Amino acid sequence: MSTTNEMMNCEEYRHAVAAEPTFDGGAEHLADCADCCAFRDQMRALNVRIAKALELDVPPLNPLDLPSIDATDNVVTLAPRPSRAKPGWFALAASVMLAAVLGVRMFTADVDDASLGAAVLAHVDHDPSALVVSSTPVSNTMLERAVPPSVAHMGHDAGLITYAKSCEINGKTVPHLVIQGEKGPVTILLMPDESVATAQTLDGENVHGVILPVGNGSIAIIGARDESLGRIEQSVLSSVAWST
Repeated sequence: MSTTNEMMNCEEYRHAVAAEPTFDGGAEHLADCADCCAFRDQMRALNVRIAKALELDVPPLNPLDLPSIDATDNVVTLAPRPSRAKPGWFALAASVMLAAVLGVRMFTADVDDASLGAAVLAHVDHDPSALVVSSTPVSNTMLERAVPPSVAHMGHDAGLITYAKSCEINGKTVPHLVIQGEKGPVTILLMPDESVATAQTLDGENVHGVILPVGNGSIAIIGARDESLGRIEQSVLSSVAWST
């Protein structure tokens, strides 16, 4: 894998950071990729959590008593083997096992979901030009180009769609839509290849939202802090159907 800045793409950079969270290459790539910046921060946070999981107190081993020698008959008397010499080893093994279990759970759940949420929020912050108040709907041609039939079928029941393009989240090209809510523009990201176990709440500096599990994929909906998303969530869910 190339680690030169000019040749590094998202997939290469994330492989490098996943293998070594302290990886400090790819500076030029990070300068233009907020998603990878968020991914790097999540991986470094995970590295700290695993390190803390390993910081369990391990009782010191009880040293074996040295054999005592009777000078009168030169008979060596061995002291009984301490019965509590094993707990230290068991505690060490338990701590390693706990760290392994915690690491697996964090990689498969917390980190995946947290990194996806961070990537979504970073993308919304990275593309403010999409959040324009408008009363002009996008054309059917533009909508179909952003949401091709091979990905999903998108109805107009979700609301007034004023923005429809493709973007990249976690290295995958996904439809990026904007509808007009009561308080302003609301971002919708259709992610058929990003599954989440449960709904994930998103809280940004000036926005809030949710990532909803939908079949084998998910849909992110993000609006202004004071935007009520309940009605929008129902409308979006009823208007989107994955093609596969």
